[in-house]
This record gives sequence, structure tokens and C-alpha cells, in this order.
Amino acid sequence: MNLSKIFVLLKSCLIFSLIALISPLSSYAYVGLCCGKCGGNMPMNIPGGGIPETHEFRLKISPMYMNMGRFGSGTKSLNVDDYLGMPVMGGNPTGKYMAVPTNMDMYMGNITLGYSFSDDFFGGLMLMPTKKSMDMKFSTMMQGMTGKARFTMKSEGLGDIMLMTKYRLYADDPLIPASQVSFFGGLSLPTGSINMKNKTHPLTMRQGELLPYGMQLGSGTFDPTIGVLYEGSASPYWWGLNMMYTPRLDKNSKKYSLGDEFRFDMYGMYQLSYNLLAQMQLNGSFQGKIKGEMKEATEGTSGRATQGNAASPYMTPLWDPKNSGHGKVSITAGMQWQPLPSHIIDLNVGVPLYNQVNGTQIRENFRVMLTWYIEIPTPKSRRYTGSKSKLGF
Repeated sequence: MNLSKIFVLLKSCLIFSLIALISPLSSYAYVGLCCGKCGGNMPMNIPGGGIPETHEFRLKISPMYMNMGRFGSGTKSLNVDDYLGMPVMGGNPTGKYMAVPTNMDMYMGNITLGYSFSDDFFGGLMLMPTKKSMDMKFSTMMQGMTGKARFTMKSEGLGDIMLMTKYRLYADDPLIPASQVSFFGGLSLPTGSINMKNKTHPLTMRQGELLPYGMQLGSGTFDPTIGVLYEGSASPYWWGLNMMYTPRLDKNSKKYSLGDEFRFDMYGMYQLSYNLLAQMQLNGSFQGKIKGEMKEATEGTSGRATQGNAASPYMTPLWDPKNSGHGKVSITAGMQWQPLPSHIIDLNVGVPLYNQVNGTQIRENFRVMLTWYIEIPTPKSRRYTGSKSKLGF
């Protein structure tokens, strides 16, 4: 682990510690992970997890790190060097590129604030500050031009903001249900930039071009998400199945749209003690190819060899829309722990069991997410005790 990763982890831990000290602990009557509707009734890495009691706020901070590598096509790994060379005009039939990706690191600091308006209705919003870096290997010709064998593409900033709601359609008990079904609705706002430039390229003439699709910070479109969530429990076991679909209804200002996405999450949880549980998940994600093609920037070439020439070859597979989309099924293991009343820590690690990509791409190796979840009762909450925080607020 390099120094930058260590600093990111330390900063996250410091933020969590400060929140733990100043957050209102006005629900001391609630101890443990036994609530059927609120808190730890779902893994925290799954959208819709962590719904507070009625008339309570929640704050969820979830730094996530994902690593990608294993350049390949379909489910097979390929030798990067076999794809390095001189592109050919007219669609690049040889499949050679001046630069090919070898590794990618992505950090995402999901921050969610929500409120339960009734026993059945929850609303919230999620911010996603994002940092990406992708290592690229140069062809022999590019090594001669730049004096470098590799370079790293970078982008950083706020991603798309998501508005979300969860409405409970059915529950066999209104307070502590053993079985419940909910509707999930979301709308992703195009706050993430799709104008990020290739500023770290060693050639000045290429620093004005747009970064490839996967290095941009957002979709550039308003993207709705609909889903159905089932949760069941029979102490000390909890389980559930979520299914969500995100259609891309329009193209963005760069004349493309990301592929439609369907995901499912199956999970089982076992309560080891009143404040500790273990979890296992099976997570599926299926995303179609990019529709359209990135419009060339006026000050760059968007990966094309000649400004304005749509027949010129791609300099890297990252700019070709055919090299996008995937089918992936991962297994995730984790733990939930309640260190204090109304506070939950969730740590999970996921690795792909099946990972198929369209065209030639790098694929996910693993991801890690740490979540600090806090419930903040208001005077209207049935759990409110009128207590003050540790610092007297």
C-alpha cells in the first residue's frame, strides 16, 4: 500500500472518530442489532440498507476502494504487449494501440443523509466524491516519443448525486417484521463531470483531449433507478434479495450514454451476539455497451489520431465504445458491529466469481468498503429519550 492510500485511510478514520464524538446519542434505549426495520437490517454496501426508525435521520459514510487489472476479453486474460503497436487508419483492423490499460485504482467516499417520514416511507440523497487513477503502458513508438514506458491517467471530483426513496409495500408486522417487501426509487443527477481532460499525458499536445469514458466522473444524464427489495428474518438469521434496474433514457452533451444496468444482491446474515453479526453476499452486475460515441473536444482529439476525422483509429481501447459493458457476479463477506447505541460499523470485502467483459478491458480484482452508520432520533421518534450527546449538545 503506497503513502497516498495510507493517507486516505487515516483521513477516513479521523472523520469517523469526530462524528462518533459529536453525534447525538439520544436513543440509548436501543442497544444491539436486533431492529427489524432500522439500522443493521441489511448489508451497508447495498443501496437501501440502513433505514432508520420513523422520524429519525441517518448519516452513512462509506469510503470504498476498488482495484482493477487483468486485461482481457470476455472471461479470458490477454497479454497487454500483444495489443501494443501502430494503429491502422480505417477502423484499426489489427487491434493495435499506442497505449493499453494495465491497472486502475478507484476511491469513492459515499456520503448518504436520509430521513424516515413514516413507518413506510424513507427519503435521502447520496454524494459520491470520487478519485480515479489508471496506469497505461505505451507502445515502443510512444516510449521513444515520450521517454516513458508508462503514464497514469487521473481524475478527481464530485460524482453524480443520487436522490433516493424506499417505500415499504408489505410487512407482516409494522414494527418488527419477519418478512417485508419494499420499492426502491432513485434518480441520479448529472453533477459528475464528463469534461475531464487527459492532463497527465506526457505529450503536451494530448493534454487537452478528453479522458476516456471510464475515467469521467459521471454519466452526463439523468438516470432513474427502480428496484424491489425483500427482507426476511428468523432470529438469529437475516436474509434478503434486492433487484434494481437503471435505464439510460437519453444521450449526454458529448453524444453518448452509458449502458443500461441491472443488478441483484442476495445476502444472508447471522447474529453472533447482541452487537455483532457476520454476513455473506452474492452480488450481480450486468451493464450494456455505451451507446453513441464521445464527441470530440474542440481543444483535443478525444483519443483520435486526427482532429475531426472520425475514421482515424483509437489510440487506446478505452475510447472505443465497443470495449464497454460487463457481466459480473461477486461474492462478498463482511461483519457488522455496534460500538455504541445508534452507531454501526460495517466492513465488507468482495471478489468476482465470474467476470465477463465486452471487447478488451481490464476487470475488477476486488473491492473493500468500510461504513460508519449513525441514527439520529428527533423528538417525534418513538425511541427518543431526550438525552444529550457526550459533549452536551
